[in-house]
Amino acid sequence: MPRLALLLLAAAATAAQAAPQPFTGIDYSGRYECQGQDDHEGPYTGTVTLALVREQSSGRHGAYRFELEVPGYGRYPGQAASDGAQMAIHFALTDQATKDYGTGIARFSRTRDGRWQFSKWYYEPEFKGGNFGTETCTQLK
Repeated sequence: MPRLALLLLAAAATAAQAAPQPFTGIDYSGRYECQGQDDHEGPYTGTVTLALVREQSSGRHGAYRFELEVPGYGRYPGQAASDGAQMAIHFALTDQATKDYGTGIARFSRTRDGRWQFSKWYYEPEFKGGNFGTETCTQLK
């Protein structure tokens, strides 16, 4: 087979593999009430909103808009990517001078009454010399 034909076949195979699949994963969209424990700031409460970005989601992998609102601190918009019951989350306080931004990992499960909940551990490399914390969030009805 001529070299050009082989290259075209390889390109077609690569394009076929990269074709997006319809989203078949779990949609975790909704509002969640959260209880957190920050290593520097102590206990806090907040509300998380997750919104699936269907056109960027593929197969079991979900793409999300993320926002955490914490009274007294502000809004932390970001993005998240799910793989089954796990989700990676990036967030950043809108006041960038504080360097209050980070990355978290969450694991989803169902409550006894069928709502989604997640437990998240996060790391903030620059906030007050480095920081970490946890959140437990339960979907509002």
